[in-house]
Amino acid sequence: MLKPQTKGLLLDTTRCIGCGACALACKERNKLPKTSDDVLKDELSDKTYSVVKQVGPRYVRRMCMHCVTPSCASACPVAALEKSAAGPVIYHESKCMGCRYCMIACPFGIPKYEWEKKAPLVRKCDLCADRLEKGLKTGCATACPTGATSFGDRDALIAEAKERFRANPGRYNEHIYGIEEVGGTSVLIISDGKAEELGYPAGLDGTAPAFLTWRVLNIIPDIVMTSAVLLGGIYWIRNRRDEVEAAEGSHHETPKEH
Repeated sequence: MLKPQTKGLLLDTTRCIGCGACALACKERNKLPKTSDDVLKDELSDKTYSVVKQVGPRYVRRMCMHCVTPSCASACPVAALEKSAAGPVIYHESKCMGCRYCMIACPFGIPKYEWEKKAPLVRKCDLCADRLEKGLKTGCATACPTGATSFGDRDALIAEAKERFRANPGRYNEHIYGIEEVGGTSVLIISDGKAEELGYPAGLDGTAPAFLTWRVLNIIPDIVMTSAVLLGGIYWIRNRRDEVEAAEGSHHETPKEH
């Protein structure tokens, strides 16, 4: 369960004007190079952790969703990714061995790899974890001029989203994306469109994929033990049968005449 102080973001596409200030603030905070002359045509990469895309009539952000139970962390065999108590999913690059299981596990396709480097690492948004430790908002939320990106306690953001629904009847598709999807995320999205109209995966299960992985891993020892006992039993039976056949053969063998 999330702790009350867990932080997150509320993204409201009805307030986004596509200025890209959030993406530029992310670049500045992470000291990332410019990768596109048009901020709306930039793509997520190892050098770009947050983008704004025009999807039909709307502007929609793409970034790490900071899942409550992150699949990337569960898939990592060396604990290089970790869900922090404050909310961000953080990356310990000193632990990473470059297996890239996190990239396969992420239901949103967020982690990127430094393919061009000799010692590549995984890159993604860390929700400005260092700023949160200092009591500051994320860089993107600070830069947003319209309130399209809001920062705060996750529970408070959910309450804020519901208040926007109540105060603006008919303006929103009254669904908070990220409350239930993949077991919940720390980045929440509200819009006048459905998830698929925003380019986000729709119909995601409410159970975190990480739990499904753990269930399989939990039963593997039972399967291994059962298989070992079964194979051991077969080996004993076959070995015992050979011994019996050998003994019977010896018993019925005709004595040699002298």
